[in-house]
Amino acid sequence: MSDTYPEFRLRLPNGGPTARGRLTDERGTNGAQRFAVLAGQPVRPDVVDSFAHRVASAHRKRQELTRQRLIVQSVSLPEYLETTTALTFNSPSEAAAVLLGRSANGWFDWKTEDGRPLSDFMPGSWPGPNRPWLVRGSNVSGLDLVQRMWLPDGLVTLSASRLRPNVEESARKARTSTESSAPEGITKGITKDFLRTAVEEDYESTATYSQKQQLVEDLYVFLCRMKPGDTVCTISGGELYVGVVTGEFTQVESEDRRTNLRRPVEWQPEGFEYDELPEELQQKLSIQHDVVDLASVQAHIEGLGLSDEELEREAAEIERDPSAEIAAITVRRELELQEPTEELAKELLVHDVAWLREVRDLLADERQLVLYGPPGTGKTYLAQKIAEFLGGGAEQVKLVQFHPSYAYEDFIEGFRPKEDPKTKEVAFRINAGPLRELADLAALEGNRHIPYFLIIDEINRANLAKVFGELYFLLEYRRKSVQLPYSGDDFSLPPNLFVIGTMNTADRSIALVDAAMRRRFAFVELSPRIEPTSGLLRRWLEKEGKSSEPADLLEALNSRIDEADFRIGPSYLMKPGVYREGGLERTWRTKILPLLEEHHYGEDIDIEKRYGLAALRASLG
Repeated sequence: MSDTYPEFRLRLPNGGPTARGRLTDERGTNGAQRFAVLAGQPVRPDVVDSFAHRVASAHRKRQELTRQRLIVQSVSLPEYLETTTALTFNSPSEAAAVLLGRSANGWFDWKTEDGRPLSDFMPGSWPGPNRPWLVRGSNVSGLDLVQRMWLPDGLVTLSASRLRPNVEESARKARTSTESSAPEGITKGITKDFLRTAVEEDYESTATYSQKQQLVEDLYVFLCRMKPGDTVCTISGGELYVGVVTGEFTQVESEDRRTNLRRPVEWQPEGFEYDELPEELQQKLSIQHDVVDLASVQAHIEGLGLSDEELEREAAEIERDPSAEIAAITVRRELELQEPTEELAKELLVHDVAWLREVRDLLADERQLVLYGPPGTGKTYLAQKIAEFLGGGAEQVKLVQFHPSYAYEDFIEGFRPKEDPKTKEVAFRINAGPLRELADLAALEGNRHIPYFLIIDEINRANLAKVFGELYFLLEYRRKSVQLPYSGDDFSLPPNLFVIGTMNTADRSIALVDAAMRRRFAFVELSPRIEPTSGLLRRWLEKEGKSSEPADLLEALNSRIDEADFRIGPSYLMKPGVYREGGLERTWRTKILPLLEEHHYGEDIDIEKRYGLAALRASLG
């Protein structure tokens, strides 16, 4: 053992006794720093159900120590086991797991007497709680390093074939003159400025500008932000593998310099089927960078391979932050759209609750839906009311209206002039559109089980290919992400975001909708010739205690209109002004007949004689 580090303590579950140990200077075969537990330290007598398959190496180590009588029944604490001699483990996490009988992050579970975690004593460590990272290794210069090296040798590596050797020592010398003025946290490791200069010089003619920018970001995370105790994930052979970083980075000479930057990792023995992972996790894993921050899906990663009951039991034993473990259960809450009721059908004057259930099922399956039909059929009203009911409130619903000049920059994101409140100067800055804002809100960790709805009114009045851009891809492939052209952010549509569009078929026939949109949206017709629209006015008049004559007149009118897309919807006659003195005649003359005049423009038709109130009343006797 070394006196370089203080003595660390580990509290056993459920208010149990405290074990003591020290970090050693000795390193294992993969570079991990070993940890020694002192003799006579308490050991939990039992283990959790998931221990054997989740931390297989620690489980085998515990069994081996028990067989060798190095862990025996305690005399001073009869309810516990104890170590008979000082024991050295491959890492602080393995030591903690053996003593606790469950998976553990020793970099945070081992603490000093005054409560400081072991990770605080590691040089170059980024401050803050542990984070999960994705590091790609399944195709590095044509090789699958995950199966070839990472899993069998307990490593994670990053290729930096042209980066100068002894980068750590070079950086230390480079920052001696500026360390005092650099921001706290960065000076503990290699600064990003140093990495930017090194990459610019070392990759001057072998990488593009964007490739060098991304390499700087990847290197900075791997060398500086990643720390012992962090979770690391990688994908190989259709499976996700998860491990814990157990030491600092090293720079070595390697075959073809594919793996010259390395960190030791304790990998879980079995992978998880990629296709069975939660959708939110798949979205983040689809980001095409070599190193990706997975903090937004940390709860999903922590819950992999564990049932809710196992998570609850483990959370009850963890004193450092039980809420972090409980979050793994929270994110599993099923996204549910409320079941339509008879009361809702009556409120919306829908003929049958089965129609509402069909709309709900279409949204649950497709997540995108268009209500289409002639003017006045209640498309926008129904879209809002259905969204508010299914989402559980109006605060989960946002409405936008498309028009011919509406663009991608209005809908998703783009540069817009903004005034600086202090200097009053105007500059162009990236501004998020309504879709980006609602998607970011729906993607928050505590909101993922809550349905959010974006209603796009008059969806067919804009140039959809221009407005939607890469959103066309995301609407169909919800488990993927894309890089946005303005901000450069990796963006995906959360599974709890639903889109309802309304389409006025008098402006554009549904037959003219392009195949790309047809494939991504379900289409539901609202037409005066079919329910729930055909009988809507009659049901409303009956509810309001009014004469059924307007419904009779509307049916007679629509029977004379040959083209279904130009028939008149009932909402024109569902307004209070219609039922004041002279209101019906006024509405017919100023609202309905002008629509029909436009429809028959250029035709030799007497609109009043064919569609006027007098003619229709005469036909009704």
